[in-house]
Amino acid sequence: MASHHPAPPSELRHSRRKDDTGLALAFIAPALVGFLVFLLWPTLRGIYLSFTTFNLLTPPEFVGLDNYARMFHDPIFWNAATVTVEYVAINIGIQTVLALLIAVLMDRLTKSTFVRGVVLTPYLVSNVVAAMVFLWILDSQLGIFNEFLTWVGADRIPFLTDERWVIPTIALINVWRHMGYTALLIFAGLQTIPPSAYEAAKVDGASEWKMFWKITMPLLRPILALVLIMTVIGSFQVFDSVAVTTGGGPVNSSRVLQLYIYDMAFGRFQFGYASAL
Repeated sequence: MASHHPAPPSELRHSRRKDDTGLALAFIAPALVGFLVFLLWPTLRGIYLSFTTFNLLTPPEFVGLDNYARMFHDPIFWNAATVTVEYVAINIGIQTVLALLIAVLMDRLTKSTFVRGVVLTPYLVSNVVAAMVFLWILDSQLGIFNEFLTWVGADRIPFLTDERWVIPTIALINVWRHMGYTALLIFAGLQTIPPSAYEAAKVDGASEWKMFWKITMPLLRPILALVLIMTVIGSFQVFDSVAVTTGGGPVNSSRVLQLYIYDMAFGRFQFGYASAL
């Protein structure tokens, strides 16, 4: 009777890897289709349209670099870029500082799930709803905040109708909405710092302030870098808050880049130029 020899381990591993590959492809396929259809193809088509004039009614007509030359000589584009950078600087600067403060306080004083839920609550409100609520609150004539200012003897402030106030106001509205989410991301990073590092510092007589700068910040740097990348990308995509509250006014002082692109594409049907923008 012939003896049966088991397959070598290398063949078993190859067979298992082959089966796992088919399963992995099955799981990846839906996301891959979505990536190709909704991201890669629109991106490639947008690049192509940026070299054309196109208004949906006639076929695209190739114009070379004309749209890019127009963009570099377009004062409204440069104003939109400047306004967007100003918004991002205010939003990210204040949001990061406040979120870091909240996260450190939660980590050092309380790890209550209820407190974390309360901190996250503003993030559950959509951008449009938050913008509408603050539009009413900050109204220069009937807004409750301006009523409070007059009650304490201060002058009314045209938060969303004055060129000086409009971008800082919109930035602070979005700080209120996103601050809790950013704080929770930083709080999660704080959990990776070993408590023994703080205990050793306390034994050496270090104050909370010194521990923050010598232990917390250096060990938190990778998480802060990730959070900053995510929040900066999100800030450059600001659109709905501005569209709901000011529509880009007054006098283009809040016309951020995304709103300008939308206006060119769906307001003026200049899809070629909008694609270049």
